[in-house]
Amino acid sequence: MSATVSATLAEKILARACGREAVRAGEILTARLDLLMMHDSGGPRRVATRLEKLGAKVWDPNKVVVVSDHFVPAVDMESADILALTRKWAQAQGVTHYDMLGICHVVLQEHGHVQPGMFCVGGDSHSPSGGAFGAFMVGMGATDITGALVTGDVWLRVPQTTRVQLDGVLGAGVSAKDVMLMLCGQHGMGNEGQVFEYGGSAVQAMPMHERLTLCNMAAELGAETGIVEPDATTLAALEQAGKPFLGDLAQWRSDAGANYLHHHHYDAAQIAPHVAAPHSPANSRPVGEHGKVRIDQAYIGACTGAKLTDLRMAAEVLKGRRVAKGTRLLIAPASVAMTAQAAAEGTLATLTEAGAILLPSGCGACAGMGAGMLSSGEVCMSTTARNFKGRMGSAEAQVYLGSPYSVAAAAVKGEICDPRELLGENL
Repeated sequence: MSATVSATLAEKILARACGREAVRAGEILTARLDLLMMHDSGGPRRVATRLEKLGAKVWDPNKVVVVSDHFVPAVDMESADILALTRKWAQAQGVTHYDMLGICHVVLQEHGHVQPGMFCVGGDSHSPSGGAFGAFMVGMGATDITGALVTGDVWLRVPQTTRVQLDGVLGAGVSAKDVMLMLCGQHGMGNEGQVFEYGGSAVQAMPMHERLTLCNMAAELGAETGIVEPDATTLAALEQAGKPFLGDLAQWRSDAGANYLHHHHYDAAQIAPHVAAPHSPANSRPVGEHGKVRIDQAYIGACTGAKLTDLRMAAEVLKGRRVAKGTRLLIAPASVAMTAQAAAEGTLATLTEAGAILLPSGCGACAGMGAGMLSSGEVCMSTTARNFKGRMGSAEAQVYLGSPYSVAAAAVKGEICDPRELLGENL
């Protein structure tokens, strides 16, 4: 990168992937992939026949990760057949990175597949999660994924970057999920052609699981992706995953003179718990503005709400308490490894002693599959990223979105409430 050119982190990554000295927002370019991820729902069952008709194979099996997470565990023959197809296809193509031990976005993190400066795509709209590691990662549909699998190249328009500066300290009972719901409420879901770059002291203080939530829900903002500048926390996570970063971390920073489309500043201490009403994440406002909404189900699951950090948040609220009569609390940890960690440290016991029902790791009810789906007229408070009509079952159900703190608090009260009430905070 030339010393005379100021660039954002996203622009630097795309310039490297395109073999260019620099790129400008709005340019249409072809970039070389470092990694491609697919899952059982949008992966082999969508692309296998297309590759067969083309007489083509995967360009580089070592750069492809396949994860079964939507249809696990199989609940009928169709699900079983999809899982078998996914597994056999990966084996036939020589794909060594095949997994069915958690949600794809979390599995990528646990295994250190995504590293700073990488250009990656995923066959899922929440693939921007990879930006938590300082990578540029976008979601794509099956047609584009097919082309990328064959060529290893992707064409794209270089997006503009919006900077979200979050300084200060988040209050008790407030998490990255609240930050994202706040942003969805303020900026809506129409931010196409943008990268949301998150920074500031509050972001630097976040563990990787929280950064993953920030980047994951860039999809709910309608953005191309989300990204966080890598730092010592990133390096520690990759070291723990057994894939230490060997590059120059200082290379993957936005320049001081980089050109941003917008620059939003927030005081972390002023952010309250937020809840999104049906049927859009953009219907988000501070929890106190929703009133006392009775719920039938509380769901702690999905890539945005059931990581180990999320389970610990819920346990903080549920410790010594019980789920309200007439309300069911379902918990689906984001990965098998996280279930084991939560069990070893006692977090899982805290949750189940409160009356939580433990479900298998996977996308499950978040994607309207498997256990936890809603019946007509039911109301659910959920840690998932989306609450579109029919997303978790019946189109006549009502889904509210909140953080693990807020969902756990609603499970205890049997209604939407401010989690800080149960954490002993003075509001």
